[in-house]
Parts: sequence; C-alpha cells; structure tokens
Amino acid sequence: MRIAKEDVPVKINAPGAIARVATEFGDASGYGKFGGEYFSLGAGADLEPLLKGLDGDLCQAPHWGYLIEGQITVTYNDGTEESVKGGDLFYWPPGHTVRVGEDAELILFSPQEEHGRVLEHLRVRMGA
Repeated sequence: MRIAKEDVPVKINAPGAIARVATEFGDASGYGKFGGEYFSLGAGADLEPLLKGLDGDLCQAPHWGYLIEGQITVTYNDGTEESVKGGDLFYWPPGHTVRVGEDAELILFSPQEEHGRVLEHLRVRMGA
C-alpha cells in the first residue's frame, strides 16, 4: 500500500499548520520492538536473488516508511507490483521483494526481530 502526500486526507488546515493522516495504515499487533532504518539504494539494485532461502524467497518483515527520493518497485507474494515514488508513504506487508528503478533514499520502521533476521540473511548471501 502506498499513498502520495497529496492523497493523504487533511485533518487540520490552519495558518502555518497542515496535518495529514492516513488511518488503518497496516497492523503492528503481534510484533515487539521496532527499529527505525535509513536506507540508500542504488538504481538497479534487486533484492530478489538475495532473498532466496527465506520463507517464500521473500522478505517476511512488514515495513512502514517514507520514500524521500527515487523510485522502487515492490513485488508481493501474489505477483502484484506497486511503484513507490519519492514523497510517498508506504506499507509493505510480509511477503515482498524490491528492486530500485532510480537511486533511492528511504526511511523504514520495521519489527526489529523479524527484519533483523532478513538483514542477517542478506549479509550472508552477499558474503559479508
């Protein structure tokens, strides 16, 4: 699920202050502590080969985030794809992979245990 800034409903519009709120933006119940993550990804990066060996060969951690700049295509476990562009808020449920179309800077909030396992898997696959 992604939503562009201009599509987030305005809840407060006062001189010098605009508050936009997207409700029901994913479900964090059942998860423990969260990590705040900042990623810089180069154009052409494709996580699909690095995720081989995980359940369904996909990232099984949910992510809530903001794409500061760039473009990322997310592919979900049912084969659907979604393009996330700079300025978009997004929620990626468990069961996804990403590839980077344009150099990207993004912020993620993820359950640290679940995403920690994925990141360690990626490090091993990259030979780190």
